[in-house]
Amino acid sequence: MRIIVRILLVLAALVCATAPALGAPAVDDATGRKIDELLAVRAEAGAVDRGELLARLSARLLGTPYGANMLVGSATEPEQLVVDLRRVDCFTFLDYVAAASRSTDRDQFVTNLIATRYVDSRVEFTQRKHFFTDWAATGRIAATDITASLSPAAVTTTKHLNAKADGSNYLPGLPVVDRAITHIPAAAVDGGVVAGLRTGDFLGAYTPEAGLDVTHVGIVVQTPTGPVFRNASSLADYQVVDTPLADYVRTTPGIVVLRPL
Repeated sequence: MRIIVRILLVLAALVCATAPALGAPAVDDATGRKIDELLAVRAEAGAVDRGELLARLSARLLGTPYGANMLVGSATEPEQLVVDLRRVDCFTFLDYVAAASRSTDRDQFVTNLIATRYVDSRVEFTQRKHFFTDWAATGRIAATDITASLSPAAVTTTKHLNAKADGSNYLPGLPVVDRAITHIPAAAVDGGVVAGLRTGDFLGAYTPEAGLDVTHVGIVVQTPTGPVFRNASSLADYQVVDTPLADYVRTTPGIVVLRPL
């Protein structure tokens, strides 16, 4: 889903928090089966490189219904560890794929999900990685921002993440974080940029809006018919889909690219 919509829904529903979750998360049967499927893909993949592994795992989630506001917690309500593969938004889609890529059983999956979603594995609203570039800027570091290396046309802008143009915050209870965000304008995403992308790269749709880095995220997958953007779509498809990368980029102001570690 688009991250700005997700943030607004979180604020409206007031469903996240500062207190750590207690005990193991409840996992429904459908989610348990899907986790086992992902773990089987991981086991069968052997020694493939990380990008190919992410592609194989994410392929297993194609067709998964999109769900808005999947995570639970706010500045006034306890954070809960959510493990729900019946529906995903664009960010939880990446969370689950990244966690599965490092796991061999369900316990490891949950442990790695926590480490992926939360700074220092602390299940707290204030420690949740709310912004795409948190993956490359806060522990545990999950990716490297390679955007600047892909094009001389890359532009760097200092953003005040979480601060709206009117001075209020998108997410009350979280600080404003100043961060240099580098993006490649959509018009500059040419053949050279595309050639520099690898299967498994995380791609975000840059936004010039104050307080946000991107509005949507997904995974780049190189296919025999060209690169696609694999994402949990909140548009007409309402599910995890493959969208031709060039078609998607044309709908954005630009892209931010993180390469998984």
